[in-house]
Amino acid sequence: MTDNPTPRVRPGSFLLELVLVPVSDIDRAKAFYTDQAGFTADVDVSPTEGVRIVQLTPPGSYCSITLSTGLPQADMPAGSMRGLHLVVADIEAARAGLIDRGVDVAPIEDSGGVLYAWFADPDGNTWTLQHMPWRK
Repeated sequence: MTDNPTPRVRPGSFLLELVLVPVSDIDRAKAFYTDQAGFTADVDVSPTEGVRIVQLTPPGSYCSITLSTGLPQADMPAGSMRGLHLVVADIEAARAGLIDRGVDVAPIEDSGGVLYAWFADPDGNTWTLQHMPWRK
């Protein structure tokens, strides 16, 4: 697992810790997320025949993503996830780092003081770097 400390689950809390990202080729997607996007590979298991679960965590995040196959309850069309946000402290540095690792990242957009830079994985699931200058 990641080296992030695990937050306590307090009564009444609903912690979002895992998002399913639908992909057509788990190996290709895993390579993109680890080699290009800089995520950490936490889990890669096949608990039963025909099932594979890969869990990946963005740098510094408490929330991970899962790439899976063979789980009917997680069946979604590959590339159908839209607008997942990665909040960053320095959008220019984060964007440059992704570009240096071969990710096609759109130019930074200013939406009324909140900055965004969009990119997609090989299946077309879209992500955005988000920077809110007032958030420390």
